[in-house]
Amino acid sequence: MKPICVRCQRFYRVLENGYSFVEGMPTEIGAQPGKEEPEKWKPYKLWRGDLWVCIGCGNLIIAGVARAPVAEHYQPEFADTVARMEAKLQINDC
Repeated sequence: MKPICVRCQRFYRVLENGYSFVEGMPTEIGAQPGKEEPEKWKPYKLWRGDLWVCIGCGNLIIAGVARAPVAEHYQPEFADTVARMEAKLQINDC
């Protein structure tokens, strides 16, 4: 079943399959998540999922993410892979 927007009581629609994004990891204890302190986070893992949109309210979600990342920070080609796959955002949360 497709994801559901509770607010609009509608199904989400796929906007982009294979949407690349980076999971961040904190560089110091107590780093605030999200957009609050992006300078205290660095790239950790590269993931791909599907970007969905609610046509009613415009809310976006990422769903359908694989069980394993595409690449991880310790791999020598990590930065190149992130660039090549055109990761569009970094998720700063644990």
